[in-house]
Amino acid sequence: MPSFRITLIIGALRPGVTPDSVLPGMAAAAAELTTVEASDLAVVAGSARATVRFTANDTGMALRVGRQVVAATQARAEPLSWQVTERVKARWYPVR
Repeated sequence: MPSFRITLIIGALRPGVTPDSVLPGMAAAAAELTTVEASDLAVVAGSARATVRFTANDTGMALRVGRQVVAATQARAEPLSWQVTERVKARWYPVR
C-alpha cells in the first residue's frame, strides 16, 4: 500500500492548548481513517513543522486524510500551511 505524509507548519496555539498535545492529536485524526506509520515534530527555520506518515489506497484518500488532520489541528493550533506528499521509491512527491 502506498505511503503518504502530511506536513503542516504550525502557528500559534489556541488558548489552553499545550504544545505536546498537537502532534498526538494530528496522528489520532489520521488514525480515524487509515494506518499511521509515524509522526514527527521538528523546528525548521524557527517554525514548528509536524509530519504524520500514513498509508492510503490512492491520492484521493490521502488528500481526505490530509484535510481531516488539518481540520483536527485547527482546534488546537493555527495551521499556517500544509502539504500531502507520496513516497515513490526514495523520494516524496506532492499530491495534487
